[in-house]
Amino acid sequence: MSRILVTGSADGLGRAASDALLSAGHDVVVHARDERRAAAVQDLVGRGAGLVVGDFTDRDAVRRIAAELDAAAPLDAVIHNAGVWSGPAVMPVNIIAPYLLTALLRGPRRLVYLSSGSHYQGFPSTDGIDWRGDGPGSYADSKLFVTALAAAVARLRPEGLSNAVDPGWVPTKMGGPGAPDDLELGHRTQAWLATSDDPQALTSGGYWYHRQRQEPHPAVHDQAFQDRLLRTLGEETGTALA
Repeated sequence: MSRILVTGSADGLGRAASDALLSAGHDVVVHARDERRAAAVQDLVGRGAGLVVGDFTDRDAVRRIAAELDAAAPLDAVIHNAGVWSGPAVMPVNIIAPYLLTALLRGPRRLVYLSSGSHYQGFPSTDGIDWRGDGPGSYADSKLFVTALAAAVARLRPEGLSNAVDPGWVPTKMGGPGAPDDLELGHRTQAWLATSDDPQALTSGGYWYHRQRQEPHPAVHDQAFQDRLLRTLGEETGTALA
């Protein structure tokens, strides 16, 4: 049994992953943005899941959640699922929050970051990015950044496992009802990477789609870009990645 945090668990892929992991007997911690959203996971809590509540657009809330989790039983894995498609919250939620949790949480050996095929359209530059979300952010850029973060963590923390997953364009609230991919398949790869002892799941630094390793944007494995991104995020948040 593993202890696993799934961020953004109130609906969509995060809820599906949390439900599957609970059904498999794992110790799951679910996350909701606020108390209203927390009501949507009370059935999961009733089945034994832990719960943390905090708005990922608020850096202090992310820090509080990290401290709360560090004070509890150690985590074995984190699925960085929380994400938004558009608007001012894109950079705070899609890259700043997972970066801070990665830097602050002690112990998780497996880290899984939700990417997207949209990351191929991202621009590999940190210049002029509105990290605080004063205006709308680029979803494609945010997913390129978080995919590069996953690769950088794999390189810098070889004792652990760090991977990015494209869940496909699935019919969630974000993807819309007309999305063509399979919602059931959309959460399986991240749950597999977080828990499985299959040899493939015990590899690091990958970009995955439906349990198949894919080639990401060339910038993802560019160490100079990774280092610029980590340096910028460290300066922006005041928290360096150890």
